[in-house]
Amino acid sequence: MKIKKDFGSTPSTRNGKQPAKNLFVIAALVVFLTILINRLDLVLISFRSIFTSLMLFVAAPEAFKEIFTSDIIEFWIGALYLLVVPVILLMILKKSFRKRSTPPVEKERSLSSLSLRAFMKQSIALYASAVIFILYSAAFLAPFIAPFSPYDQQDFLVTAYQPPFSRVDALILKQSKTLTIPIQQGNTPEIHLANNLISDFQALKTRNEPHALRFINEYHLEGDSIVYRQGIRTKKMPFAELASSEGDKLAITRTFILGTDQYGRDILSRVIYGSKISLSIGFLVVLISVTLGTVIGVTSGYFGGWIDAVMMRLVDVLIAFPALFLILIIIATFGNSIYLIVITLSFTGWMGVARIVRSQVLSLKEQEFILAAKSLGLSNLRIIFRHLAPNTMTPVIIAATLRIGSIILTEAGLSFLGLGVQPPTPSWGNIINEGRDSLLNYWWISTFPGIAILTTVVCFNLIGDGVRDALDPRMRG
Repeated sequence: MKIKKDFGSTPSTRNGKQPAKNLFVIAALVVFLTILINRLDLVLISFRSIFTSLMLFVAAPEAFKEIFTSDIIEFWIGALYLLVVPVILLMILKKSFRKRSTPPVEKERSLSSLSLRAFMKQSIALYASAVIFILYSAAFLAPFIAPFSPYDQQDFLVTAYQPPFSRVDALILKQSKTLTIPIQQGNTPEIHLANNLISDFQALKTRNEPHALRFINEYHLEGDSIVYRQGIRTKKMPFAELASSEGDKLAITRTFILGTDQYGRDILSRVIYGSKISLSIGFLVVLISVTLGTVIGVTSGYFGGWIDAVMMRLVDVLIAFPALFLILIIIATFGNSIYLIVITLSFTGWMGVARIVRSQVLSLKEQEFILAAKSLGLSNLRIIFRHLAPNTMTPVIIAATLRIGSIILTEAGLSFLGLGVQPPTPSWGNIINEGRDSLLNYWWISTFPGIAILTTVVCFNLIGDGVRDALDPRMRG
């Protein structure tokens, strides 16, 4: 559908929100380039490990299976994201400045283009979209921006229950962090590739601090030894075990911006890594459930008859059955892995989408363009996927944006109850669960992941409202 629109207004009016948009894009570009410059060594190692992995997989698949761990994939995704997003931001800036320099002319715009233009007028929805972009960027770039590993339980006698912005001293030991995979012996090309890959994996995993740290409360020198205190314990260590040889640089200071939990783990790092789990689950569940609901709704509404009756009765039964109880039964029966949680939430959340799509199809299939397509002899699949499904996307998109927030809340609730993502893997729900028994004294453990959940859900709901208004012809200016 093409709609002719006259854009005879001035460039400043036509691009009223353009300066704010450009300012955000420029700020995002600066942040991404800063991270890329500061973490360029890790990005290069990540890409090198990708090529090494491909070569080793081709040369020696068995050796590759013994070495490869899924944890390294997050570095590959983060490195790709760190390179692709600045390119996209530059393209957006270039297009924006080109529009501002081009005089306004009459041109035809499609319905989707008009909807996007209407969405760009929704200031609150745009701000919410910016926040969601920041959260998803933090999730993708977690290995590059998290100050600590979310799993390290480091000298919790000293680091446990540290409030936000605490500064703790740490001694740098000569001892390197332990290799999780030992270096292999031999001179064959396959072993050379395997050792290169192991070295890259080790460099990525010990990215923030290759040497072992020992957190302390205080220390002083006694001859050729250093005496330090950890809590109520006082210990002595030979000076030769330290990485530094200068007395004024024996210890470094580490800052825990959001504090630590009962095991001395950094809350900021765990919240960042938890966003990767919570946001990924929300996106995947909505993608699967919306796709399934759309297919079933279109099929049921288009064919009708006994197909419609069977599918709708199945939908009625599943809607009548409490979704939470069904989720608990499935998790109790088959376990509570991340993949099972995604599948369970996906297959218990498609019914509403199916009914919405079915109602749309029932009205659309009697329209003239569908009757014309049938008279031309088009196949049912072509009619469904080329004519019916695209015209049902408006309510589906609105339902999807509104549902992501509820899915994140459901996953957080399951993790809070101990039925979702299991520790030590961080998710916002189980971080809140870990701090619930000490909420009054150590409030920061549960507060910051709770703020993250609140912010995400509110922003997705605001985006859903903005999409609804943009897709409603009555709301367009």
